[in-house]
Amino acid sequence: MKDMTYEQAAQWLLERDRFLILTHLRPDGDTVGCAAGLCQALREQGKTAYVLENTEAIPQLAPCLEGLTAPPDYAPDFVVAVDLAARSLFPKNAQIYLERVDLTIDHHPSQEFYAQNTCLDPKRAACGELIYDIVRQWGPLSQQTALPLYVAVSTDCGCFVYSNTTSATHRVAAALMETGIDVYPVNRKHFRSKSFKRLKLEGLLTAGVELRDGGETALVFLTRAMIDEVGADEGDMDNISAFVGQIEGVKNGVTLKETVDGQIKISVRTDPGDLNASKICALLGGGGHAAAAGAAFCATMEEARQRVLDAIQAVRNG
Repeated sequence: MKDMTYEQAAQWLLERDRFLILTHLRPDGDTVGCAAGLCQALREQGKTAYVLENTEAIPQLAPCLEGLTAPPDYAPDFVVAVDLAARSLFPKNAQIYLERVDLTIDHHPSQEFYAQNTCLDPKRAACGELIYDIVRQWGPLSQQTALPLYVAVSTDCGCFVYSNTTSATHRVAAALMETGIDVYPVNRKHFRSKSFKRLKLEGLLTAGVELRDGGETALVFLTRAMIDEVGADEGDMDNISAFVGQIEGVKNGVTLKETVDGQIKISVRTDPGDLNASKICALLGGGGHAAAAGAAFCATMEEARQRVLDAIQAVRNG
């Protein structure tokens, strides 16, 4: 295994061809935007590149991947994973590549170093920042490359309001905007619009919120019964883990979501100066960042709630 700088990763990619790009389970804007931006940039360098289809991608992200997904018979020479920290996050159709990832580009401190080569920078707010630094080595970015990278960067820092946002994040976003992309539709779709079903879900979450630590810690519980009651789909629940942090006075929020396969998906959002989300989720078999992390396991909602509370207490006790 070899660690790479972004300059080395850029050169490595230029010296090779016939790429397949992987995204992670339950894909968010960062992994999809990174895959689309990198794929487009590689094609502009004359390379053959595709993104492996991720069937869990929500409709809001579908435009990023239009024309980029691999045909069923595509046989890559090199496999690249983006924003994909752990083996457990490989989608089912990507698991055949578990032992043959040639390069991983990531920003998660919980990176497992499963690939032949790893380009990792945990100081980045989004993996999209790192992809930007790689592809700009090849020359000016096109709008077709810049737009999905803006999706990646903006969604992973909550439109530049999360605690992971840095001055470098703003500089990358500005450079992407300077290509002439129209960011208004992206910002409206991802940050200013909610379906009516989503609003009804938030009402149900509010009714069942559990406040602890004098109101500084909040847990919300999203069951399949609640989802079925309002007829919501995954698009309606995109980034719903950010909801709990909008409650005034809450420093640390936990969203427990029941999935269709009987698991409980845990999303933890914290004030990293008060509580480390990554350490909590590591105790639950997951990982992530100091301010935002996740895990998933089979349990009842009450069992999952107790496991989360135990993990929080363990981290607080050091």
